Amino acid sequence: MDQLPQQLINGLTLGSIYALIALGYTMVYGVLRLINFAHGDVYMLGAFAGFYTAQMLGFGPGEVSLVQAGIILISAMVSCALVGFVIERVAYRPLRRAPRLTALITAIGISLFLEYGGQLAFGTDPKRFPQLAHADIPLLQFGQTILGRQEIITFSVAIILLVILRQIVYRTRVGKAMRAVSFDGETAKLMGINTDSIISITFIIGSAFAGAAGVLVAMQFPSINPMMGLMPGIKAFTAAVLGGIGNVPGAMIGGLAIGITETLVSGYWTSSYRDAVVFGILIFMLLVKPSGLLGRGNVEKV
Repeated sequence: MDQLPQQLINGLTLGSIYALIALGYTMVYGVLRLINFAHGDVYMLGAFAGFYTAQMLGFGPGEVSLVQAGIILISAMVSCALVGFVIERVAYRPLRRAPRLTALITAIGISLFLEYGGQLAFGTDPKRFPQLAHADIPLLQFGQTILGRQEIITFSVAIILLVILRQIVYRTRVGKAMRAVSFDGETAKLMGINTDSIISITFIIGSAFAGAAGVLVAMQFPSINPMMGLMPGIKAFTAAVLGGIGNVPGAMIGGLAIGITETLVSGYWTSSYRDAVVFGILIFMLLVKPSGLLGRGNVEKV
C-alpha cells in the first residue's frame, strides 16, 4: 500500500492524456454523431509536429527548456488543428448526408492512411523526442511518493486546456452554437447557425487537444513512431464511452478512470493484463449502462 499514492499520481498523469484525446472523440460525436477513428493518429502527428519543430528551431536533441517546450506544444496544437480541419473538409463533409456506416468506414480509412502515410513520410524507425530539462528532479517528495516536474507540467497543461474548453463551450457564442448543433443540427441550421463552420471548429479544437497530448506523452516517453497513436486512441475512445460519449465532463472522468485503472493493474498485478482490464471495463459498461457514466440514453427513430 505504500506505493498507492505514487500509483495514483502516475494514473492521474496518464489519465489526463487520455482525457485530452477523449475530448476529441466526444466533441465530434456530440455535433456530428460520428466516431472519428482517425483521432488517435492525429495525436501521433502532434508528436511528430513537435519533433520536427524542435529540429527546425534548433532545440535539443537532448533537453529543452520550459519556454522551448511551450513553443513545441503550441506548434503541435496549431499543426494538428490544421490537420483536423483538412480531414473534416476533405473526408467527412462530402459524406454529411451519407449513411453513418459510410462515414465510419471512411474514418477507419483515414486512420490507416495516416498510419502508413506516416511510416512513408517519417520512416519506421523510432525517433527520440527532446525531453524537458530536469524532468526527473523531484519537486515534491513524501516518503516513497515522488512528484516530478514532468508529471506536474503534464497534469497542469491538461487541466488548463480542459478549463479553456469548458469556458469555450459554456461561455462563448461558438460554444452555444456547438451545443445547439449537438442538440438538433437541423433546427440549429434553421435558426441561422452555420453548422458547417461549427463542425469544422469542433474538429479544430479536438485535433489541437490531441496534438497537445502527443507532445506531453513524447516528452515523458521520448521514443515516437508512426504507429504510436493506435492503442492510446482506442483507450481514449474507451474513456469517452465510459464517461458518456458526447459528454465533455464525462470524457474527462473517463480518461482519468482509465489512466488510474491502468497504473493500478500494472503496479499491483502485471502490465500484461492492463489492456485486457481496460477493455473489460468497456464491455461491462456497454452491458450495464451503454450511455456511460454521465451520458443519457436517447430514443432514436429508425
